[in-house]
Amino acid sequence: MTELHPLKIRLCGPRGFCAGVDRAIQMVVLALKKYGAPVYVRHEIVHNRFVVEGLEAQGAVFVEELDEIPPEHHGQPVIFSAHGVPKAVPADAEGRNLFYLDATCPLVSKVHKQAMRHERLGRHVLLIGHKGHPEVIGTMGQLPEGAVTLVETVEDVDALEPADPDALGFVTQTTLSVDDTAQVIARLTERFPGVTAPAAESICYATTNRQEAVKAAAPGCDLFVVVGAPNSSNSRRLVEVALKAGAKRSILLQRAAEIDWDEIGDISTLGLSAGASAPEVVVAEIIDAFRDRFNVTIELAETAQENENFLVNRELRDVELTARDMAFVNGTD
Repeated sequence: MTELHPLKIRLCGPRGFCAGVDRAIQMVVLALKKYGAPVYVRHEIVHNRFVVEGLEAQGAVFVEELDEIPPEHHGQPVIFSAHGVPKAVPADAEGRNLFYLDATCPLVSKVHKQAMRHERLGRHVLLIGHKGHPEVIGTMGQLPEGAVTLVETVEDVDALEPADPDALGFVTQTTLSVDDTAQVIARLTERFPGVTAPAAESICYATTNRQEAVKAAAPGCDLFVVVGAPNSSNSRRLVEVALKAGAKRSILLQRAAEIDWDEIGDISTLGLSAGASAPEVVVAEIIDAFRDRFNVTIELAETAQENENFLVNRELRDVELTARDMAFVNGTD
């Protein structure tokens, strides 16, 4: 029997589900338990196909828009995704007499409130974020047309020509690169010293914590693997953070089956983290895949402890959530 090449896996902590993602998935599971299938979900509840397919198997039906829900199912719940929605969406649901549950992450809702406060106080809102991301669409949709300008880069800041440079306020998408955003904010305050920051940090605790853990683990890694989906903003930021922090290579994987072993080659140190919408069962699956080919030792790279927990909506609190209900994403340990 061939002796396996030794491989040290630096396993980041915190990693994987944040409180907002956990809550959103729980809401779909609990709605299915309480109301039965089908439960409709507008857009991917979180940006992860494994999670979406696991919920579909239980009776969730994912739609892009509310007009896809057939009239005979208007009494069934429709859930809005964790990323948040424009104000027009709940208004549309009410107009169609739909029963909806909003799974918007409370930290995204906080950004909505910050943006609305800026506008209420007469400031033009600058939203630092990625064009087309559902969270950005949801935040911009809280305010009247023209009240928000999207800023993605330092160059965008340089191109700004606001009507009143002294009446500006900014907020950010919750899942951005902490360091890149700091550069954009620095340029913003340099160009517009009167710009008003939000009352509290917009980038969420989970984004910050996962990036800090990756920064700590990445130096000296031959390869860094981030478990996450290509449309997951926070997962893609982790890939970038790992490279900047010193990993020789960094890749995004959704499942172990995607691993190109020829491309992996001979490595001695692997960094491993997971985006905030990536389930722990997939992290375990990827570790097992490496165990099949290497003599693996695991080293924990933990930089913070997380104990945040967001309550589900009141309508669902009378339903018991068991470990078995969440085993499809959390595993059975």
